[in-house]
Amino acid sequence: MLRRSLENRDAQTRQLQDAVTNVEKHFGELCQIFAAYVRKTARLRDKADLLVNEINVYASTETPHLKQGLKNFADEFAKLQDYRQAEVERLEAKVVEPLKAYGTIVKMKRDDLKATLTARNREAKQLTQLERTRQRNPSDRHVISQAETELQRATMDATRTTRHLEETIDNFEKQKIKDIKVFRHSLYPQDYSSRLDIVRANSKSPLQRSLSAKCVSGTGQVLTCRLRKDHQTEDDDEEDEDLDVTEEENLLK
Repeated sequence: MLRRSLENRDAQTRQLQDAVTNVEKHFGELCQIFAAYVRKTARLRDKADLLVNEINVYASTETPHLKQGLKNFADEFAKLQDYRQAEVERLEAKVVEPLKAYGTIVKMKRDDLKATLTARNREAKQLTQLERTRQRNPSDRHVISQAETELQRATMDATRTTRHLEETIDNFEKQKIKDIKVFRHSLYPQDYSSRLDIVRANSKSPLQRSLSAKCVSGTGQVLTCRLRKDHQTEDDDEEDEDLDVTEEENLLK
């Protein structure tokens, strides 16, 4: 009966190990991807700031009507970057940092698992020793009694560590579910959608009013500038990808 109990507890421990390993794997991947997303969003914000500056510089060389339209567009576009900056800050504080903390949490759970496995191995060893003693010296009550006492101590220790492991893993699972819900709700402030809708509504008309005449004229200045900057962005992204590989590999170390 004791042998069967040991086997059942070993199966339970393997399930707990799998649960911790699963979190370690997927939370690590999520942390790396979220961190990469934050970095790229921050770089996009920086590029947008450069774009706003360039539009303002260009606006200063145009006629008053087009100048005002360009500046209105630049102002609205700059407001969008404020939301992008808020997104970067919220993701970093509310998602990336908590996910990074799970590296330490998982390590602690693995230490608990290790302690439990050590106690159970000691119990299994004492049980095997008692069985051998009974077979070899069935009439030596003193030796058998000592072996039974050692087994009892090992069983009590294994039971204690198992109970502690069950409690800590249960708390771990509850905290994981709670944190995942927090991650979801922390991505955006409560009034994010309504404020963003307002910005979107206000940012359409300046662009349409300000650039339609210039595009029809066939000068192609804005398009040329966009193509040139897109080409530059592609080069920058290629360099960024090389940097991202190293950064993501070292993120949770």
